[in-house]
Amino acid sequence: MPFKKLLEKFKRREEKQQEEIEIREEAFKEEIKPKIRVEKLISYADVTKIQEFLRNGEIVFLNIKDLRNSNLNELKKAVDKLKNTISAIDGDIVGIDDNYLLITPSYARIQRG
Repeated sequence: MPFKKLLEKFKRREEKQQEEIEIREEAFKEEIKPKIRVEKLISYADVTKIQEFLRNGEIVFLNIKDLRNSNLNELKKAVDKLKNTISAIDGDIVGIDDNYLLITPSYARIQRG
């Protein structure tokens, strides 16, 4: 009887080992290094450049101070256009202070707190 139990334990352990998958270290060596751009929004025309960065998967830290001080209506129009792009690519946006926006593509989420 004890030999039978020992044999069953051995079989279960063998089945468990067959279920395990070996992952080699090489699989983890490829690092994804996202680009983070620091840009200035000086005019509404700069929005196209920012949209392109986002579509290319880059995170953008955007200084909006100059446009906010010179033309608030143009800033609102630019932010609305960026929000539409962010919505289309499933990105995220958050204001930092009154002078900056942090904008991310779909693979990055901003933790608010």
